[in-house]
Amino acid sequence: MYGPEPAGHWTSSTAPNCGRSYDLFSAGLRYRVIKPFKDFDGDEHAVGEEWTFLGYSFAHYDDGLSLFVSLDGAGEWQIRLQGDPEEQGPVRQHFEEYVTPV
Repeated sequence: MYGPEPAGHWTSSTAPNCGRSYDLFSAGLRYRVIKPFKDFDGDEHAVGEEWTFLGYSFAHYDDGLSLFVSLDGAGEWQIRLQGDPEEQGPVRQHFEEYVTPV
């Protein structure tokens, strides 16, 4: 997980591969991790971790998904997930098993 960066660092993009809602995530809503997972960078997201979803971007060439979140209501963090089954594919296919709205 990368961050924090100033507000708008990642979420100011209007590229077609970016958005404010993805799967069960909607910008401005708060989420809690209910099953631990590791992101592409090897960072553990433990049960109880909470953040506000800000948006996402998707990189088609490597099946990479970035979730942009705020832990503190001020900065932005990037959670990178890769879609391969041996990476974070299971998390991406079943977000509802790992994260829930608060």
